[in-house]
Amino acid sequence: MTGGQGWGPRPTLTDRRGRPRRTGLRRLLPTWRMVTGGVLAVLIVLIGGFFLGYALVSIPDPNAAATAQSNVYVYADGTTEIARDGAINRENVTLSGVAKTAQHAVLSAEDRNFYHESAVSPKAMLRAAWNTATGKGRQSGSTITQQYVKNYYLNQSQTAVRKVKEFFIAIKLDRNETKDQILEGYLNTSYYGRNAYGIQAASQAYFGVNASELTTAQGAYLATLLNAPSEYDLVAHPENAPAAKGRWNYVLDGMVKEGWLSQSERNATVFPGIDKPKPVASKAGQRGYIIEAVNRYLSDNHIVDADTLRLGGYRIVTTIQKPKEDAFVAAAQRNIYDRLGHRTVDKYVRAGGASIDPATGNVVALYGGIDYTKQYVSSATNATYPPGSTFKPVIFASAVQHESSTQDKEPITPKTVYDGTNKREVIGPDGPTGYKPENEDQGSYPDITVTRAMDKSVNAVFAQMAQDVGTRKVIDTAHDLGMPDDVKIPETPAMALGAFGASPLDMAQMYATLANHGKEIPYSLVLKITKDGNDVSLPKRDAVQSVPRQAADTTTSILRSVVDSPGATATVAQDSGWPSAAKTGTADDDIAAWFAGYTPKLATVVAVLGMNPDNGKQEKLYGAMNLPRINGGGPPGSVWADYTAAALKGVPKQSFSLDVQSGLPTQPPATTASPTDTPTSTPPTSEPPTTPPPTTTVPPTTQPPTTEPPTTQPPTTEPTPSDTFNPIGGVTGGTSPGGGSSGGGGGDGSGTAGPDGNSSPGG
Repeated sequence: MTGGQGWGPRPTLTDRRGRPRRTGLRRLLPTWRMVTGGVLAVLIVLIGGFFLGYALVSIPDPNAAATAQSNVYVYADGTTEIARDGAINRENVTLSGVAKTAQHAVLSAEDRNFYHESAVSPKAMLRAAWNTATGKGRQSGSTITQQYVKNYYLNQSQTAVRKVKEFFIAIKLDRNETKDQILEGYLNTSYYGRNAYGIQAASQAYFGVNASELTTAQGAYLATLLNAPSEYDLVAHPENAPAAKGRWNYVLDGMVKEGWLSQSERNATVFPGIDKPKPVASKAGQRGYIIEAVNRYLSDNHIVDADTLRLGGYRIVTTIQKPKEDAFVAAAQRNIYDRLGHRTVDKYVRAGGASIDPATGNVVALYGGIDYTKQYVSSATNATYPPGSTFKPVIFASAVQHESSTQDKEPITPKTVYDGTNKREVIGPDGPTGYKPENEDQGSYPDITVTRAMDKSVNAVFAQMAQDVGTRKVIDTAHDLGMPDDVKIPETPAMALGAFGASPLDMAQMYATLANHGKEIPYSLVLKITKDGNDVSLPKRDAVQSVPRQAADTTTSILRSVVDSPGATATVAQDSGWPSAAKTGTADDDIAAWFAGYTPKLATVVAVLGMNPDNGKQEKLYGAMNLPRINGGGPPGSVWADYTAAALKGVPKQSFSLDVQSGLPTQPPATTASPTDTPTSTPPTSEPPTTPPPTTTVPPTTQPPTTEPPTTQPPTTEPTPSDTFNPIGGVTGGTSPGGGSSGGGGGDGSGTAGPDGNSSPGG
């Protein structure tokens, strides 16, 4: 065919620009221009997204769980823990409070390039994603900075939004904080198992040491736990030992590789022993009472307010000394709780007490009751029970302090003679007052020295003395000795019978001032308090001579007689084996019995209180512990002597060094009783006394130390008392002018029961 059309070569197809068109499979492949454009578009989107995300995502406030800490309470030794109070078991520490090898172990385990890399590691993130996708195990590509952001600012959810936030916050945080600050935060927020948040709590949970004391092996184990906190707890899961030890070796080998540990040190490091899980220190036993008292002390003294304290994070070193605390618990158990029966009245028995070092003002032991979880009202700080005759020494101290005289213008001294007739009406400057206090068991003492009146706790004498001194002055002296201002002492002679509410801790403060020769040191329950490693200021507590030494020491001299004289009410204190000064007291209707006393080294007050467990009502204790009534010289005194002996065991005995009123001997021979302290009316015979009265031939049950005789000498013309008088016992009835109860009297012994079932009134 000539001129054939269609047999020649087909013309080339071109695009609009005259370029040959792509045909076949080539049409499916993008051109280099398309690739370049796409890459540029992605880069523009990524860069724009980065700057947009950086601008939009800000560093948020820390989450509540990350900032929550427990308050840690420890004994005075600074290491033995009493309790942790708070939902989150965490105690933040500074980076310097973590052993250096433990820091390096964590870096070896989690982020070896931490100090010389950026906040995020895209390479690590890609590697982790690839390993997870290829089945090599779920891994995290997060740096320590990212993990800290997750712990402190975000949460543990595995969402894309959280990951994006974590990325941007980490970058910003790296610009705002130093590497050391970030590492410190990470160590304090990480979870280590056993409900331990932060490396300090973990150190205590697994090894019983502070984070600063961790060994290389221990630090490496805690770093191992970060990878699998629960699984690698080998006490709970011993079957996981191969994996845990493999991870532990990985950590140590990394430390060698990074130059943080020498090979020889590595070779010498052996896997550490791990403590068994310890039960979380709850508020059981005395813990709750101590926590409650310490928290109140911090608040009342404006150290840390209650709301701030509840946020946690405080480490509080208390003044409580564990050996003394244990001794108090043991003494109360032996002398009170082991003696309880099954009668209803036995259920009302509550015991409380406080012990103070007079030289420092530190509360070295605090006993709130049998168990905080069973009796949550602390009997150590309960200020609603009358202290009875334990207030009488304050009246005498005030008399000496103010150089007071009787109505006959005789200076008041231990030798001064008073009329102690039962129901003798108190005479005021304008004549009879109408107040007629009853003595213990209604005994009368027409003429009795102040010393012997203190021995016998004669209400008539000290009610009149309060009037002679001036009740306002007595109240001032009580405050000078350390009685809190909020304790409302009546401005009537009924104050002699302790007719007001005060706590054992309140009374211990006053007796500690007497023991310290009139120098008041406000008591403290806290030696040191820190927050995040920083000290919190404590108030100054300088000793102040608030009461003249002669007034305090002369009071001590007659309280020595109450311990050492035949027939006195506090002779049980001799069982402590220490030179002692003491006073007993029993409240009206036997609702409380007290023993308050001191040695040169320790001032302690013990109280037994009657309280209905169902409604908190104050209850009478007649018949409790199978005794006609509870009195200060009974169970409370036994607790005092038992505790004091144990608390001062091994301490060299020390005698009192006293500066007494002019003309009084400082070291007189032992006292004897006189006819003037024999009551003219005997107690009822329907209920024989539980303690035999002393006779002319019966010495005290325990002879006072021969190196420390009593410091006062009553008139030497006094013969021994009648053997029909029981010197132990009694509570007080009657009312004071204006309706003030004489209540809280001073029954200090076993006494006898009257026809109505109540004990005869006493002093």
